Amino acid sequence: MSKRPILIVAAILAASAISFAQTIDPSKWLGKGRKDSASDTDVVAGLKEALQIGSGNAVKLTGKVDGYFGNEAIKILMPSQLRSVEKALRGLGQGQKVDEFVLSMNRAAEKAAPAAKDIFWNAIKGMSFDDARKVLGGGDTAATDYLRTTTGETLTSTFRPVVSDSLKDVGVLQKYKQLQGSYQSLPFSSSLPSVDIEQYVVTKALDGLFHVLGDEERKIRKDPAARVTDLLKNVFRG
Repeated sequence: MSKRPILIVAAILAASAISFAQTIDPSKWLGKGRKDSASDTDVVAGLKEALQIGSGNAVKLTGKVDGYFGNEAIKILMPSQLRSVEKALRGLGQGQKVDEFVLSMNRAAEKAAPAAKDIFWNAIKGMSFDDARKVLGGGDTAATDYLRTTTGETLTSTFRPVVSDSLKDVGVLQKYKQLQGSYQSLPFSSSLPSVDIEQYVVTKALDGLFHVLGDEERKIRKDPAARVTDLLKNVFRG
């Protein structure tokens, strides 16, 4: 048998192998290379840093005058159980008392918000590598959702005394009693529903904090300008 056909086939196979090798991007098999890819340590550190920066920004944005009251997305409104009371008082020209009460709830939340920073940061320290990997590959607010899930009850119980002090400082309960008195003086008024104002403000204050924290996380994930450290740029690049 002639060796010529065999040599031709061998040449074709060799050329094909070279062409195939040239088309393969090793980074697709090995991530983006050892130098560019975030290490396991960087992933954990980056997620913690993102949460620390995000929670710090959230506290700054909410823990100031009009941090809640001036933000329609998180403004604390009249409890739903008291909407009929609000409607009746506004209808009789006593809307100012309603406005004062609503403002006081928001001022209490703004006064209490800074205390959440240490609570958040203590929870962030406990994030494991597996948690960090899941969060990194999750949705736009995966880190915020993780923090809310893991801190839920502890955060609420720790935050409540702080809010309670703020309610007293701002005079929320006093304004609530004045609101009750104004409503009960109306000839057609019915009995007022029972509302735990303190728990209501605690819940709404935390809802607002997590809402703003979620917004901050979205910025870090989507906006390169929000990645203010080299670690964040490495972990969240894309």
